[in-house]
Amino acid sequence: MTGLLAITGGASGIGRGTVKRLLDDGWTVIALDVAETGLADLRKTFAAHGGRLHTRTCDVTSPESVAGTFAEIGRTFGHLNGLVCSAGVLKIGRLESMAVEDFDQVFSVNVRGLWLCAREAMPLLKMAAAEGELARVVFLASIAGLRHKIDSGAYAATKAAVIALTKVLAVESAPFNVLVNAIAPATVDTPMVRPHMQPGNNSNYRTSGTSPLGRIAAPEDIAAVVRFLMSEDAAYVTGTVIPVDGGTTAAFVPPGAKI
Repeated sequence: MTGLLAITGGASGIGRGTVKRLLDDGWTVIALDVAETGLADLRKTFAAHGGRLHTRTCDVTSPESVAGTFAEIGRTFGHLNGLVCSAGVLKIGRLESMAVEDFDQVFSVNVRGLWLCAREAMPLLKMAAAEGELARVVFLASIAGLRHKIDSGAYAATKAAVIALTKVLAVESAPFNVLVNAIAPATVDTPMVRPHMQPGNNSNYRTSGTSPLGRIAAPEDIAAVVRFLMSEDAAYVTGTVIPVDGGTTAAFVPPGAKI
């Protein structure tokens, strides 16, 4: 079964990978992003999907922008079968010296923005559920919210908050048959992370490692799990946080050890 899905942060990274995967599976997708140039490139790249790709400029840090965007979606489409909250920012720094502006921004996008989108989408999701259709929410958390790292404490705190919101919203939404889950990736090769991994950078960013599988994740790895959570096969899955990390958090590998 397919339907209508909104994806925040849809112009790049995991969001873009999810747009592609769900379009390929027959979904109608509304890509939301603050970057209009990225959305324009999305429209060009996926033009072959025709009328099943829609884009909207949306600033998840703005209550007015989020409310207006989802009100317009409601007027245009009537209801919504899925929401993927993929918009996020990464700020690196020791907690004792991190700038207040950086701390506020990471929480504004990763937590407050995610909550604003879920709040505004919920009436549209409940409409779909009441009509016997799929109604799913997927939040992008991180294994940083499960296993924290130094030099990215603020980011880790936002992802721990996302995990808490996932669990509580799942229980609150269960009577309405709206399922809410989160995915916790390890390091993913995205435009958000890539600059911190370049040789010679001084951001102190620490990857989660290449994983026991021998590589970091690609956006497609995460999109595949989003697809599962949006499918009928996940009809009894809610309130979960699924690590998609190639075994990174399964067991500690001491430095220099071989698997």
